[in-house]
Amino acid sequence: MNDQFNIALQQFRDGVVTRFQLYNSLFTSLPFHRIEKTGILLSLLINSCEEGYTKKLSPVGIIEGFFSKHISYKNESDKNDLLFRFVQYVERQVVLFDALEDAAFKNVNDMQGLGTLKYLESEVLDKKKEKELSRKLKDFSIRLVLTAHPTQFYPGSVLGIINDLSKALEENNTSRVNMYLQQLGKTPFFKKKMPTPYDEAISLIWYLENIFYPAAGRIISSLKSWFPEAIHENNPVIRMGFWPGGDRDGNPFVTSDTTLQVAEALRSAIIKCYYLEVRRLKHRLTFEGVDVLLAELEVKLYQNLFIPGHNTNLRKSDVLKPLLEIKDIIIHRHNGLFLHLVDQLIDKVGLFGLSFASLDIRQVSNVHEKMFESLASEHSSLLPGYHTLDEKGKIRLLTGLTGTVNSEVFSDAVHKDTLKTIQAIRFIQQQNGEEGCHRYVISHCRSALHVMEVYALFLLGGWKKEAINIDIVPLFETIDDLQRASGIMKILYSDPVYKDHLKRLGNRQTVMLGFSDGTKDGGYLMANWSIYKAKEELTNISREFGINVIFFDGRGGPPARGGGKTHKFYASMGKNISNSNIELTVQGQTVSSNFGTVDAAQFNMEQLLNAGISNELFSPGKDTFGKNEENLMDELSRASFEAYCKLRDHPDLTDYLLQVSPLSFYSETNIGSRPVTRGLSSGISLSDLRAIPFASSWSQLKQNVPGYYGVGTALQYMEKQGKLPQFRQLYRDSLFFKTLLDNCEMAMMKSFFPLTEFLMHHKRFGEIWKMIFTEYELTKKYLYKITGHPELMEDYPVEHLSIQMREKIVLPLLTIQQYALTKIREMEEEMAQPPEKKIYEKLAMRCSFGIINAGRNSA
Repeated sequence: MNDQFNIALQQFRDGVVTRFQLYNSLFTSLPFHRIEKTGILLSLLINSCEEGYTKKLSPVGIIEGFFSKHISYKNESDKNDLLFRFVQYVERQVVLFDALEDAAFKNVNDMQGLGTLKYLESEVLDKKKEKELSRKLKDFSIRLVLTAHPTQFYPGSVLGIINDLSKALEENNTSRVNMYLQQLGKTPFFKKKMPTPYDEAISLIWYLENIFYPAAGRIISSLKSWFPEAIHENNPVIRMGFWPGGDRDGNPFVTSDTTLQVAEALRSAIIKCYYLEVRRLKHRLTFEGVDVLLAELEVKLYQNLFIPGHNTNLRKSDVLKPLLEIKDIIIHRHNGLFLHLVDQLIDKVGLFGLSFASLDIRQVSNVHEKMFESLASEHSSLLPGYHTLDEKGKIRLLTGLTGTVNSEVFSDAVHKDTLKTIQAIRFIQQQNGEEGCHRYVISHCRSALHVMEVYALFLLGGWKKEAINIDIVPLFETIDDLQRASGIMKILYSDPVYKDHLKRLGNRQTVMLGFSDGTKDGGYLMANWSIYKAKEELTNISREFGINVIFFDGRGGPPARGGGKTHKFYASMGKNISNSNIELTVQGQTVSSNFGTVDAAQFNMEQLLNAGISNELFSPGKDTFGKNEENLMDELSRASFEAYCKLRDHPDLTDYLLQVSPLSFYSETNIGSRPVTRGLSSGISLSDLRAIPFASSWSQLKQNVPGYYGVGTALQYMEKQGKLPQFRQLYRDSLFFKTLLDNCEMAMMKSFFPLTEFLMHHKRFGEIWKMIFTEYELTKKYLYKITGHPELMEDYPVEHLSIQMREKIVLPLLTIQQYALTKIREMEEEMAQPPEKKIYEKLAMRCSFGIINAGRNSA
């Protein structure tokens, strides 16, 4: 372990571990009614859990043993009441640990070290790469797209407390810490009602206003001060995207009205940020000639915010023009005094405009497909002979559409609203600027026709061909879709109408690739390698047609959903993969864990910027796989895929998740507006099950199957072929392969099989449990062989310790949840419906909050 790791680890021990033990004592004063000495009883339960799992006891045996040994309660309701109090207590311990980690962030992480922009500055100057940097930044940017995926188990009120608590902890203000912990004790974690899409949008807009607005401003100001010639006016280096209110894939609650309301909320939020900053500027810019201009701008912003009828006439230029005039006056008449404050606001206006974030529209392909089938059946004159045509003929007919149709021609409510959304996009662009809404993402895109159907929708919605400034984004998700992606894009690039469309967009095409569904479909290795290969093939075909392809990665929190060491994946992209931009989704829990404070947000955005820039400036082609390495990865991923499919296709797997994990209760957590499955049926099939509850269920089981399953079997197969030494070399030489295995280790580090070892002998589920445990042990064995490490995550000592601490905190919750699920299963096997069954169901569901929150990137 090097000195930097040692320093960071000691800072973490001092700033987080030791302080957690100190501040944890304050929990004894939290307002938990009807129970004395909750903290003491909880510590006894932790000891019972640790000793019990060592003795191979089941969760039921541990809980019943605890009650028998330490509690005199005879009534079941009293026992369950105590278990609920434990849940509340542990939830708040997790909040304290989160806040302590946030408060210690600057001390634990080197804010000027490797991967930061300050480090980049020294590298650029040292290697005299200023011109290359300027060329790179001419069109390079990162785009963080905030989504409403249901992975955030903290309600907004608790997130606010965490933010305040971390500040108090950073300042060592014990009285405020105590006050916030008291507030926490009285604040519910469970939402009684499911949030609406608009509620979700408002929650995430808080992060835009309070985190991303100042963090992005800091980054741009730093870049401009170090390299003033490298930042180009027409290319914001940081772009924000937004899905709440625009993502209607499988969410019937998102309508065109919702989309318009969210767009207005985004516009109002950024105007409010400008208004507040202008108010602060007035305290400094009190000079003659400046004060009047600033007062006029303040009035203009105020009227747009608060006076009805004024909120439609403000343009970005209306904000920039007076600021530029003020800048000129300060330079020429006031010796540049406070010029940096004006520049900072100008930079932010350049970044965010009046949109704050670009509101993406997303819909699943079969909705568009059914719309045109319906239109061809009920209004055949619009699409004559449509049903008889092949794909090429349908595309020709769709791209030749003239005239508009009213949404009322459709009988289906979703179809009507889809066309209304097309019309709403134009209105949003008029109010928020073109950047406000200019992308349409097609989920489950499986053909060129699926893309051209969306193009045709804009024609039906009244858009002229030359005015369609929309980036139509195909989303490829399953293994089969990823393998067909380049062929689909070749058809599109060859189509004359679509070619003209791309020409108007500057010959740029965004392609989205989905990690979550890919992993659910093909397993961890196959999904990641298929996406890598798809990027290579898409880059190749795009370059062949003179198109700059931009990859938009649909990443979630855990490694199984494309999370983990994300910036290292981008740093590892070879010259065969387009690297002109970095675009990725930031979902639910990842927003608060990676971007929960301004410092954390700045650090993680800098890591992405540095990865994209350094990859090209300092190591172009470094991580490009040769033919031999590609063959090795192909063979490894195929072996992994075969192993994963045996588990995926097991006839009892869905029931295993439904009965052994809390999957059945996911929708009852009320953490998101979107249903658990894409389909409308009451039953759950693995194919319809969304990737988030799929990954979350494995996470709460502490088996984390999507993060490693098949890796051990594949490496064992390669060893039998005599090729394991080549993978050891690949681990040393390839950042991509190393990061792939490092993320795999993270998923395994968060696994704990003693929790469910009692299932080994279950008459129905024992076989599945043994398959998973065997693969886990096999993967661990071969990871040690490849890495040469004696334990998991040895290269990440701080994260290793953090995970250990968090897993210990939630061990009682994991035990209580499995205790409740076992009770439910026993009742169902006996066909019994006693009143306490509902209590156990609620107990199992409530445990999810603390377990998922403790994982930070578990869903």
